[in-house]
Amino acid sequence: MTIKILAILFFGLASGLAVGSGFVAFLTVLGIIPRLTQLSKTQKMIQQYEWAVVIGALVGVAISLRDPTLGISAYFLIPLGLTEGVYVGMLAGALTEVLNVLPILAKRIRLDEEIIYLIMAIVLGKVAGSLFQWVYFIHH
Repeated sequence: MTIKILAILFFGLASGLAVGSGFVAFLTVLGIIPRLTQLSKTQKMIQQYEWAVVIGALVGVAISLRDPTLGISAYFLIPLGLTEGVYVGMLAGALTEVLNVLPILAKRIRLDEEIIYLIMAIVLGKVAGSLFQWVYFIHH
């Protein structure tokens, strides 16, 4: 092996460890997973959530290093996409709950009494953005 390949291996491993450590610290310090289990009323399954995050991160890394082509029917991809969307939505909800983002944002933009409008704007914005991405980037 040449020095160039060894340097690439070293920096790639060091970068991965730094990003992975930051991700774990982010989840640990903010208490994302315990709050997610609390919101979903599944506190008994906290270890399964933790393992799901670890395995998901490892599978995501393995897939991102390749360019896989899946020969899967669209009928199977629809429920798969829905479950992924639910998980990401719950994780984002738990994160905003832990950080108290919505009350702080409502106070900053002076919508204390009308927080429902803020929540609906966020929801409708996410739906519109998802539809735009689907229609423009996927079917264009």
